Parts: sequence; C-alpha cells; structure tokens
Amino acid sequence: MRVGVYIDGFNLYYGARGLCGRGTAGWRWLDLRALASRLVAEQAGWVDASVIRVVYCTARVNGADNWIGQQEQDVYLRALAATKSIDELAMGTYVSRVATAPLAIVGRRGRPELVHPQWPLMVRDGGNSDSPGATFMASVARREEKGSDVNVASHLLIDVLSGMVDAAVVISNDSDLEFPVRHARGLVPVGLVNPTKGYPAGRLNDAPTVGVGSHWWYQIRPVDLHASQLAPTIGKINKPGSW
Repeated sequence: MRVGVYIDGFNLYYGARGLCGRGTAGWRWLDLRALASRLVAEQAGWVDASVIRVVYCTARVNGADNWIGQQEQDVYLRALAATKSIDELAMGTYVSRVATAPLAIVGRRGRPELVHPQWPLMVRDGGNSDSPGATFMASVARREEKGSDVNVASHLLIDVLSGMVDAAVVISNDSDLEFPVRHARGLVPVGLVNPTKGYPAGRLNDAPTVGVGSHWWYQIRPVDLHASQLAPTIGKINKPGSW
C-alpha cells in the first residue's frame, strides 16, 4: 500500500506547540517522514503500508516581523531537504494586517465569549446611564498564513485521482478540508491526524466504513513528536539552539 502524507505545516506547528509547551525544546526539529511512518505503522488495518510521498505545505515567515523566526525556518527547511524528509514543499504566503474585532476571552471548549462592561470598568451612554450590554472593540496586529489548506487539498486530490497513492494521511485539524477529505475517502483509505490538543474538527469526522472504508483518526501525542526528531547536525546544518 503506497501512502501519501499531506501536512498543514502551521496547523502542525501551533498544535505541537500547544501540546509540548511554548518555549519548550525538543519537539520542533521534526523529521516529518519519520513522524508519518510512525503514525502509519501503528494502524493495524493498513497492511504492508509504506510512506512513499510526504508533501509539506507551509509559508515563508516574514523576516520584517520576525527575523529570528525566518532564519530558523530557513535552517529547518534546508534540513528537511538535505535528509529527504519531504518529497515536495508547497509554499503559501504569510501576511500581516490589522484586524478589528470584539474583545473576548476563551470560554467553554475554547470558544470565544465576548467581554462586556462591568464595574470597576463601565461604559456610559449619551444619557450618562450605565451600558453593561456594550461591546468593547479592539484593533490588533495579526500575522496569518494563507494557502496551506488549499495546497493540502490540491496535492491530496491530485495524487489520489492520478493513482499515485493507494492511501492518504492528512495531518491537520482544519475543517476547511472537509470536501477534499470526503471525496478522497470515496477512492482510497484516509487517515486523519489531529495535531492539536483540542477536539477533532467535527466536519472531518465520518464512519470508518464510508466510501472504500479502512479510514482512521488519530490525535498526536507529545511522545510522537519527541520520538521523530532529525539528527542535531546534518552536514553543515545545525539545529537551532532553542529548538
């Protein structure tokens, strides 16, 4: 069974950071092929499965906003290429913008809850009356990655429809992938890997028997990340010290 693996790089990065802890070393120098092979090997229903294609979908960090992050990303991408940890690098874009939105806190199940005025901080209307139902608005700087989900979907469907792979693994918890994943399940077995500590996206769920069947779901654990690391030194490439 020839397996293609399609990775949403930013979904994996921020999910892994949430699992392992921000600022914690030992998880970022990921050998993506080793991680994919480890996850596939644990699936007893996929007999003689072999990872033959790893597509890594990410975007270039903006050096103007994060110079160190850009340098570390460059080192990592060179390490992935040097070790043949990936077969294809699909690049999206990374943009900065100002966003305006209601002020909120994290509520139940991670969902936003709007913050309303209450003493000792209250808003008053033109009649000098308290307005506890008012909404605070805030403008914040946001850096967003664009294109990874489209690249994951495109490569997944192209490889499945062309017969390049007999099964597929998608490493992402992005519900926008619902359509391509559902379509792929009608043609090949599909494994869905949630790289976050949150609940799996409901739109990516289905019965293991739909379509051709033999589908599976998995939630990454910190041990999977720590056990799938590149060598600290690869030729003249060295793992960043904070990693």
